[in-house]
Amino acid sequence: MRIAVVGGGPGGLYFSILMRKIRPDCEVTVYERGAPTDAFGFGVVFSDETLTVFEHADPETYSQIAERFTRWTDIDIHYRGEMTKSAGHGFSALGRRELLRILQERAAGLGADLRFSCEAPPVGELGWADLIVGADGASSAVRTALSRDFVPSLDRRHCRYMWLGTDLVYEAFKFFIAETEHGVVQAHAYPYDERMSTFIVEMHERTWKRLGLCERSIEDSVAWSSALFADALEGHRLFANKSRWINFVTVRNRRWCTDNVVLLGDAAHTAHFSIGSGTKLAMEDAVSLAWAFRSYGDDVVSATSAYEAERRPIVESTQRAAQASLEWFEGIARYVDQDRLQFAFNLLTRSRRVTYENLRLRDPGFVRAVHPDPRPPMFTPLRLRGLELRNRVVVSPMDMYSAVDGLPGDFHLVHLGARALGGAGLVMTEMICVSDIGRITPGCAGMYSVSHVAAWKRIVSFAHAHGGCAIGAQIGHSGRKGSTRLMWEGMDEPLPDGSNWEVIAPSAIAYSPRNQVPRAMTRADMDVVLDQFVSATRGALEAGFDLLELHMAHGYLLSSFLSPVSNLRDDEYGGSLAGRARFPLEVLDACRAVWPSGRPLSVRISATDWIPRGFGVADAVALARMLADHGCDIVDVSSGQVSPLERPAFGRSYQTPFADRIRSEAGIPTIAVGAISSYDDVNTIICAGRADLCALARPHLYDPAWTLHAAAEQEFDTDAWVPQYQAGSRKPPAGRDRVRAELERTFDEVALILSSRLPG
Repeated sequence: MRIAVVGGGPGGLYFSILMRKIRPDCEVTVYERGAPTDAFGFGVVFSDETLTVFEHADPETYSQIAERFTRWTDIDIHYRGEMTKSAGHGFSALGRRELLRILQERAAGLGADLRFSCEAPPVGELGWADLIVGADGASSAVRTALSRDFVPSLDRRHCRYMWLGTDLVYEAFKFFIAETEHGVVQAHAYPYDERMSTFIVEMHERTWKRLGLCERSIEDSVAWSSALFADALEGHRLFANKSRWINFVTVRNRRWCTDNVVLLGDAAHTAHFSIGSGTKLAMEDAVSLAWAFRSYGDDVVSATSAYEAERRPIVESTQRAAQASLEWFEGIARYVDQDRLQFAFNLLTRSRRVTYENLRLRDPGFVRAVHPDPRPPMFTPLRLRGLELRNRVVVSPMDMYSAVDGLPGDFHLVHLGARALGGAGLVMTEMICVSDIGRITPGCAGMYSVSHVAAWKRIVSFAHAHGGCAIGAQIGHSGRKGSTRLMWEGMDEPLPDGSNWEVIAPSAIAYSPRNQVPRAMTRADMDVVLDQFVSATRGALEAGFDLLELHMAHGYLLSSFLSPVSNLRDDEYGGSLAGRARFPLEVLDACRAVWPSGRPLSVRISATDWIPRGFGVADAVALARMLADHGCDIVDVSSGQVSPLERPAFGRSYQTPFADRIRSEAGIPTIAVGAISSYDDVNTIICAGRADLCALARPHLYDPAWTLHAAAEQEFDTDAWVPQYQAGSRKPPAGRDRVRAELERTFDEVALILSSRLPG
């Protein structure tokens, strides 16, 4: 097999090494336009997990790298004149030039043909190669030449950064936070050998421009950085190495391989430097690609496809973490007024990979300092007006599609009653529709008749009497998404012909081509709907609900007023955000006027439509300020479901950053929702100050007593257990201990039976 590797960085070189090891008969030619000693940047960081991979892949290379490692376990955060240390992290680093030297010598020693200071021929002129590997970085010429096949996406981010070095050797990974009159500037620094440390200076682009750095030379910028971080440098110098102010570009590709061409490392994907190293990802790619050829031999298509199938989920997970981290640093100004310890915790958990529990295991003293309360963060109470919630867990609204003519029945009593017994601080109903034509489906529950109020009162009374939790009513109107089938009969599918009812919306725009076109609402229609919301609010009050939530999300009626995708009105209820929000705010005012002042009112919103030119996060922050001014106490922050064209960035806790930004910038409490699945997630979100409550849906479908079991797992004695279930409040032993306990209990039971049959 003949292989052309375009790019002589660590990824390309490591792949060459591994291929020559597993296939000594293959011919490997590496094209590198730079000289052997050229290297952008300074140090390279590896995690312990990556080093294990390297050790097994090529022990010879690993041993040479490991001999030159600088290792440390601490992260120090320097913030407003104080240093906060977090221990137990475990990093290794070495100089990029040293790494390249090791890989170059190893590759050459194994027979790879390394051609430095040599531009690679265009892909079309590499027809002699059985395999072409594009390892030529984020600006890959290979990817560009075959862009129709790879379909790249290049996301230019909002910070400027410059990669520098210093001759001060730090003893830990360092974050230095500097506040200037024009914005926050941060430095990421770490040692990589016995003489030098990496020192990366980063700031938002608007700060960079306001500081005038866009007009300064690199020499002046280095001098400016040296002056700003003089205390951090302790009299030492900063050094440049091909340094310049650049924006990070997140590279994604729809495909990584086509025919006999495959992308590797930054050519295929990038991940922000704040969570690790692109070099690490590229070398891990090299291992995966080489191992695929070990399995598939000369079958290039099968090998490259297997490589992509194995690596893509791992890389995309890393990119999601990197995206969270880079967005945190882009918005760092939101956090600089936090308490020093909470700021440090927030910074350390920014990527959602490091969590409360993870830090508690690594450095329990640090976590105790951040959260000295003996209760886990999720079990601290929260007061909203006159309502005190016993913990921060919310059973999220979940449509059950099981009502008859809007009437909730025994299913709702059992469903919500079971979750009311489960220990959460707040249990929310599904969306309770304010009218019959405001239902999503024929199975949706309502609050538009006396019988509905009585049925809901039965459920609320059970929750209060037996669960001891607060219970909230979410009320809403389906708008253009109404008159559809039950979820399990087809999501958003219209009812069979003859069964549909008229739907209304701000504009006559169907949700999708298969849905009916709504009638554009008149002012008279708005008055009717407003009265229906007020009537439903009065019904919720009569039923005894503790909290009222208005549904302004997910493309339903009030949400469709807010989004420019669904509201094309040219009157005072369209146009700008203020116009589009006018009717939803009128509804809020009317409901707040009849809802008691001592009871909280929440609003659920979609923070983004997930489509270009749709409602976005900046709009959500502005809307949240309006909601607060109109008497809203907490914003329930969801996203999407406004347009079928949406492209959500799904992932763990993927909507929490929206709640975080709204909480920080609008100054209103928030509820975080969306793929929050563990008590560790909840503890992390609450402790970092990203939201005030966490709403979980699917975990509560899987386990109605999720909150109680979270308490047991954390060995926290909550008083939320009802007497009937008190015996289950202790965490059962696990593994062998559980088996032993089961055997001991069996022996005890047998002994009891035998003893009961003995005389006397």
